Amino acid sequence: MAVTYMTAEGYRKLMEELNELERVQRPAISKQIAEARDKGDLSENAEYDAAKEAQGLLEMKIAQLKETVASARMIDESKISTDEVQILNKVKIKNLKTGQVMVYMIVSESEANLKEGKLSVTTPIAKGLLGKKIGDKAEVKVPSGLMEFEVMDISI
Repeated sequence: MAVTYMTAEGYRKLMEELNELERVQRPAISKQIAEARDKGDLSENAEYDAAKEAQGLLEMKIAQLKETVASARMIDESKISTDEVQILNKVKIKNLKTGQVMVYMIVSESEANLKEGKLSVTTPIAKGLLGKKIGDKAEVKVPSGLMEFEVMDISI
């Protein structure tokens, strides 16, 4: 099982989601299944089939979250340095081909959210930036080819 590094905040959100699924959504689906079952013949009962399918998807999601929680390791945010790019750093990078400047925070896979500028540590760009210092260049292989970035700033 792979270790999942995350912040205390990310872990808290994961636990809240797991709690919601187990304590609210699971009983709601069980109730839907019982109501559909009470309507009679299950062989032609679309409500029953839909509720059973939703239950299967929910149980799969719960199992995935439990696996993530079980493999979670908290990152001690007080030990984060800005000497080189590492998880939980904000990195200001410049695309050397287009001149575009971007700022990303490198986070665990479970906390990634591109709209918030949170880039998963498992992405090609993040992998290419890890360990780089300000002024270093990083060549990153992406599906569309090779991209080159310069690390302009590293912060927390």
